Parts: sequence; structure tokens; C-alpha cells
Amino acid sequence: MTKRYRLMPLGILGIILITGCASHVPKVIGTPPAGDIRVDEVQQHNQQFTNAKIRWGGDIISVENLAQETRIEILSRPLDDEGKPKDDSRSIGRFIARIEGYLEPEEYPKNREITITGSIVEVVQKPVGDYPYPYPVVEVEAYYLWPEERVYNHPYYYDPFYDPFYYPYWRRYPYYYW
Repeated sequence: MTKRYRLMPLGILGIILITGCASHVPKVIGTPPAGDIRVDEVQQHNQQFTNAKIRWGGDIISVENLAQETRIEILSRPLDDEGKPKDDSRSIGRFIARIEGYLEPEEYPKNREITITGSIVEVVQKPVGDYPYPYPVVEVEAYYLWPEERVYNHPYYYDPFYDPFYYPYWRRYPYYYW
């Protein structure tokens, strides 16, 4: 009986560690569909990929709310294993994600990373400057707006008790005792 109670804290600690490492990314976003279809392939052969299932992601360019849906224009980039757009990669092209209902444009600002899954509906021509650009349109089934990664600059901390004569050691002698 006492051995059982000794192992209980170990089991609870194991459960906490496992749940702490769990990803918050939806499973639909984290797993790619069977075929790896790229945006530039759909732009060139648009009829061939109609109704194909995709998982694309990238940076938000603009958000447009219509009466029944929201259209998000996205600059596509390759995705990593988890489904997040890679920061250091070049763009593959642009596409439009159609999402039912209203999305607040302030919550989906420009240059924020997003990953979507869905089906290709059509390819429409919209101008980018004066150039007519073919945009694949995706009917979105699931999407995930990646949280912003903030970089914190830690200011240099000056230790008033630091003595340069004890250089290789980080603490003065005698060592601190608490």
C-alpha cells in the first residue's frame, strides 16, 4: 500500500509533463493532406486541381469582409512539419481564402501568419499593380492564426557587487548562502 502512494506523485508529474508539451495547433492544421499541391502549380493548371484538398499558409496581405463571407488574401510560403509558415523561405505565390461569416480585420492584421485547410474552388484574375495575377480561391474548412512571436530585449544588468579581481568566477568569495 505504501509503495503505491510513493509512485502516485511520480505519475502525476508524468501527466503534467506530457500535457505541458502538447501542441495547441488543431490536428487538421498539423496534418497535411495526401497530395502536396503548391500554389504556383494551381495557377498554371487551374482546371486540373478543382476541388483538391490543400493545406497552405503564409502572411496575410489583406482582409475583405463581404455580406456572407470574409476573403483573406495571403502571400503563400512553404510550411514546416507542424503546419507553420517558414520565416526564412521565399513566397510561392498568392491565394485567396474564403471563410464563412465575419472576421474582425483588426484581429487579422497585415503580415500575421495563418495556415488554412480546404478545397480549391476556382482561379480568379485580380490585378497586383497593373499586372493581372491569377489567384487560386480556397473554400476554407479550418484555419489557424499563429500567435505573434515577440522578441524581448533584456537590458544589461549591472551587478553592483561584481568585483573584477575575481574574474573567472561569477560570484564573490565567500559564496552567497541563502
